[in-house]
Amino acid sequence: MTSALVLMDADLKHPDASADPGRVAARRPPGIGEVAFDDLRVAALAHEAWACRQLYEEYAGRVLGYLRAQGAHEPEDLTSEVFLRVFDRLPQFSGTEPNFRSWLFTIAHRILIDDARRRQRRPQTTMLGVDVDSRTAGDVEDEALANVGAEWADALLASLPPDQRAVVALRVTADLSLEQVAEILGKQVGAVKSLQHRALENLRRRCEEVPA
Repeated sequence: MTSALVLMDADLKHPDASADPGRVAARRPPGIGEVAFDDLRVAALAHEAWACRQLYEEYAGRVLGYLRAQGAHEPEDLTSEVFLRVFDRLPQFSGTEPNFRSWLFTIAHRILIDDARRRQRRPQTTMLGVDVDSRTAGDVEDEALANVGAEWADALLASLPPDQRAVVALRVTADLSLEQVAEILGKQVGAVKSLQHRALENLRRRCEEVPA
């Protein structure tokens, strides 16, 4: 473990302490805070503790929200595992901030799958589908989800089939493009678009069933 990660150890064990998944902006500017992403990446590669901490604080909320949306049994622990892997493999990454987000959630998705497989081999298994954090994003369909953003939105999103829920979580919580989601899930872009459309139709129908 690098010296930067040692300094961050307490935060990694308690990801929800400094990162609120309900307070993540819908769209990130090219720079993160007052530090451009590329400068932040270079500093993190140099094991600068402040840079590792800032990367963690900027993205942990989204990762935690995604894992919760997917019904992870222990989302906080998995969030820690995601970032330990991210910092370990950061020298392998190159690209822009959107590329980093896609890479980050690819790691999160694989860790989620690995955890589900481990639990399936145990006597007790866990069904996916609890605790969802809704997000808003920029395009027309995502903005429709913003209209669902009431207290009962968690139950509505959790009621979606797993494949639809995964698309919604990655599109809205992670703020990823259709192409990025398709790559992470191993699906065609058209299939992801169809899943998103069906998910939003399901949400709209359920919204209409809720008393005013």
